[in-house]
Formats: sequence, C-alpha cells, structure tokens
Amino acid sequence: MRLKRLFKSKRGIVGIEAAIVMIAFIIIAVALSYVIINMGLYTAQKTKEAMQSGLDESLAALQLDGVATAKTDNSSCIEYVVFPVKLAASHASVDLGSNSIIVSVYLPNATLMNIYRGAIVTNNVTWDDLISTLSLGDNQAKSAIYNGNSTVLESTEKAFLVIHLGQGYRISAYQTVKIEVRPDKGAALTFVRTAPNGMLPSSFVDLG
Repeated sequence: MRLKRLFKSKRGIVGIEAAIVMIAFIIIAVALSYVIINMGLYTAQKTKEAMQSGLDESLAALQLDGVATAKTDNSSCIEYVVFPVKLAASHASVDLGSNSIIVSVYLPNATLMNIYRGAIVTNNVTWDDLISTLSLGDNQAKSAIYNGNSTVLESTEKAFLVIHLGQGYRISAYQTVKIEVRPDKGAALTFVRTAPNGMLPSSFVDLG
C-alpha cells in the first residue's frame, strides 16, 4: 500500500514538472512572437519612411508661378533674369537661405555654378528699389520673398529669383539659357528659355 502511494506521489510530481516546462515553453514562445512582431512592425515603418523619402526626392519642391522676365543692358543683351516661384503642392516649406539652395546657369559659352547668395524679405514694388535692396554682384542670384517674415518660403508666400549676369556672360538674341534651382530636398526646378530677337536696350523682355 505504501509503495502504491509512493508511485502516485511521484506521478503527481512528474505531472507538475511537465506542466511547469510546458508553461515555460509557452512563455518563451510568446516572448519570441512579441519580438518577431515588433521587428516586423519596425521593418515596415522603415520601409515606409524610405519610400516616402524617395518620393520626396523625386518630386520638385519649387515650381514656376508665372512668366520669366529678362532685363537688357544698354547693348540689348540680357543682364538680369527674373522668374517667380512658389511651393509645389507636395511641400509645406522650403528654406531659401544661402546654404540650402544651389543655382546654376548654363549659357552657350559658359556654365555658372552655385551662384546663389541667399534671400531677403521685401515689399519693394519697383525694379530699381528691388535691385538696390538685393545688391547683386556679377554672376550672382538671390531670392526676394513677398508676404513673408523669414527666408523660409511657405505656401502663402511667393518669391522672385533674380539672376545678375556679369560682363562676358550676357545673353544675346536667339541664344538659349538653362537655369537649374536645386533645394536641399526634392528634385531640381529646371527651365530653358531662348532670348527673342528685337530686344531693346534697357528694357524688359518676356521669356515665357
């Protein structure tokens, strides 16, 4: 009788040990599942961020917002190129500060690289006042931001990019110029224009 009770007691202990081992396996399985799920969510989030970053880089941050205009010198050659820009629909803001924008001008006889020199906030309504405020040197470009309070261009604001071409880099009739504006994020804004014939000295020319 005592022997039977002893075997029953041992079978009970073995059953408890098996249950403990099974519970331990379940806990380990749950922990591993939690880690795997977290890794999956983390990977999915990183993939989403990478896709969004790639999409942002493929879309232009700036777009033309009107007609490009040129200003000729006394020899009827283009000295200034001015074009309005605004934010593209996919961007909330773009910093037009001097360290954030690269402007390059491709002329028939030369390439002017990285000529951008920053932005100003202004309410000037005349050309002479604007040029005086910008203080552009030869082969330099700056932005004039209207309706703003900083060099960060926002959706309610508009900017005019003004490029001043130095002597020896002026644009004559029928010559083509390519201008590229590359912000720190997003694709570059690029446009090509050809100077028309019959440009008058010291006058404004519509480049389309």
